[in-house]
Amino acid sequence: MPASQQPRYVQPDRNTRIFNSMVAGLTRAGISIWGSRILAVRGRASGEWRTTPVNPLTLNGERYLVAPRGETQWVRNMRVAGGGELRVGRRAEPFTATELADADKPEVLRAYLKRWKFEIGMFFQGVGPDAAEAKLLEIAPGYPVFRLGRSA
Repeated sequence: MPASQQPRYVQPDRNTRIFNSMVAGLTRAGISIWGSRILAVRGRASGEWRTTPVNPLTLNGERYLVAPRGETQWVRNMRVAGGGELRVGRRAEPFTATELADADKPEVLRAYLKRWKFEIGMFFQGVGPDAAEAKLLEIAPGYPVFRLGRSA
């Protein structure tokens, strides 16, 4: 597959890894930073729980997970598992996940940027919450978004 057709993925740099480790440690200890959670999802090959810190977004009564770095391992695992758990401290909230079509992402991306731009803006290459709808549609394929549902 030519590079232009490769799924978008931004490798975390050293500072991102350090920041994520700090947020993850605090969240595991029960201290949520601006709503942070630990996403736990089963590995698509191993079946083992894999974890990473995330920033869930609530919009119009629905909850979403956005992957600002693109096609990450957690995204690939989520597509296979169809859900996982959001954890903070000892609490774990199981959920189901449905990936949004690109056409359904602009409102969620805009709200996500409004809420989290200070932390994740670098992954959006200058696109901000005030971007035109057409621009958000243009970048949507590079940003997986999942709507979370209640797990039975």
